[in-house]
Order: sequence, then structure tokens, then C-alpha cells
Amino acid sequence: MTTKQRVLAFLEKNKGTAISGQELADTLKISRTSIWKAINLLKEEGYAIEAITNKGYCLSASSDLLSAEAIRPFLLPELKDRPFHIFKTTESTNNEAKKIIVEQANTEAIVLTEEQTKGKGRLGRFFYSPPKTGIYMSLILKPQMTTMDATLITTAAAVAVCLAIEKITKKKPKIKWVNDIYLDGYKISGILTEAVTNFENGTIETIILGIGLNFRMPLEGFPAELQSIAGSLLSTENPETTRNELIAEITNQFHHIYQQIETREYLEAYKERCFVFGKKIDFRQGKQEFEAIPLDIDQQGGLIVKMENGEQRTLSYGEITIKRPFNKENKK
Repeated sequence: MTTKQRVLAFLEKNKGTAISGQELADTLKISRTSIWKAINLLKEEGYAIEAITNKGYCLSASSDLLSAEAIRPFLLPELKDRPFHIFKTTESTNNEAKKIIVEQANTEAIVLTEEQTKGKGRLGRFFYSPPKTGIYMSLILKPQMTTMDATLITTAAAVAVCLAIEKITKKKPKIKWVNDIYLDGYKISGILTEAVTNFENGTIETIILGIGLNFRMPLEGFPAELQSIAGSLLSTENPETTRNELIAEITNQFHHIYQQIETREYLEAYKERCFVFGKKIDFRQGKQEFEAIPLDIDQQGGLIVKMENGEQRTLSYGEITIKRPFNKENKK
């Protein structure tokens, strides 16, 4: 840990409280000059640190720049040593994760960025990712599962995001099968899972789990083409909640489900939050379009539907596109 990281970790732990330079120096066992240099570096990076006469340095309680030092205190003990890779801006965290896998093939890690310039959604769609108002993260996983079971990762992540939001904010998000999270009728989060597969034995070597979440409203609002679709978790800044805390809770919730994913127990929580059942949907499979009514979720996360002719079919993740989101009736 560098001096700057040690100072930041201490300030994050005491956020909103003034800490004297001498106390910092004594606690961290470094010189006052080193403290001063570290504070200035953090200020240059955008941290809201105030120097209060006769009291010391204070990191603003509303400070929410992404940092490992702010996230680790909220992580489960078994996750606290997980490596972090944090960027100010990048094309997409999933792309960065792929680069990391090449260099560190056997390492599970967490990738974060303040902004994505080419955020990715399913089927090549674009995920709008402006700076400082969203959560854009990828988890690098080393699962012991087959390609068939890997489809469960997306549904598990959807449940983890919902559980984390419910715990931190008390809000009640819903799931649109298979990978979108809605709140008050607007999409606030999307999930993109990509796998590196060993085709010889049919196993998964690495899974990259990408999660994008609109934490606050963008400063300039959403682009015109998204205004009727996209929403955010919080309409304004909430000093009781930070992106760092929610990132940690999403990671914790997913880890808990992931450790026992083969039991499929979490699928009940998925069904409880999935708002598509019993409503007509339009979906496209290849070049054909169909209408159906969703009935249930199968043990692999597939959507069981009743077709217009009464036939039951199971729609698999990745092979279809739901065109009608039928979310309007859920708006408040």
C-alpha cells in the first residue's frame, strides 16, 4: 500500500471527521511532510478534503470517488483481499477485464471505472455510462461449472443487485427477464455476462460479469432517446448512501449466491422480483417475431412461455430479444 492509499484508507474510515496531521503521522508511522504530500495528491485526484485550522484534515461525508480504500471496509472478510482495478475512464470494464485475464490468468478481481465510453449491453447494445453518477463494474470469476450452468450467473447477478439495493436503500427493484433491473417502471441496471470457454472439455475457464447501474441522475440528464426508458436509483445525492458502499454490497450478495449457485435456491428470489409473468410479450428469435405469455423460470434460468397456439416453449438467454418491456404500468 502506498502512503497515499494508507492516508485515504484512514480518512475513509473517519469520513466526515477532522483528523489532525499529527494523529495521521503517528497512527500511520510516517512523517508530517509525507502526510501533506499525500493529501495534496488526493485533492488533485478530486477528493473533497478540507484542511480545518486547529483540527486537521477532513474527508467530506459526501465524498464518493471510487476507491478500493472506500469499498474494502464494507466487503465480507473473505473478499477484502480481492484485487481492484479502477479507472477514471475506459471503453468498458468487460474489455479491461479481458486484458487483465491475459496478464493474470488465475486471478479473480474487481474492475471499476468512473466512466465508460463504449459501455456494452446484450446483443451489442450501448449502455450509457456518464462519469461519476453510475456504477460500472466487472467481476472476474473462476468458476467450476459447465457452459450450461454458466447461464445461471446472469440470473444470480440480477438477484444480487436487487438484494443489495433493497438492503442499502429500502427500494424495491424488479427484474425484466433476463438481465435488466427496473425501478418505478424505468430501467436502472443491466447485466452482461461473457465467458472464456475450454471447448475440449466443455468447461468455463473464466467468466466476466459486467454490471452497469444508474446510481444518480446524470448531471445533464439522459439523452433524448433514453428519457422514456432509463431511470436512476437515486434522483438526487443521498449522503447516507455511496456508490462505494453499494458496490461492496452487490459484491457481497453475489458472492453469497455464487457459493451455492448449484442449489438454484436463489431462483425463487428471482421469480418473486420478475415482473413479466402473465403479461403478453413480443419477442424476436432470429428473424421471426412471436407473441407469448411468460409463465415461469426453469432450473437453468430459461423463460417458460405459452405461445399463441397454446404450445409451451422455453426461451434461452442469448437467443431471443424481448421487444415489448411492458414496464409502463409499473410506474408510480
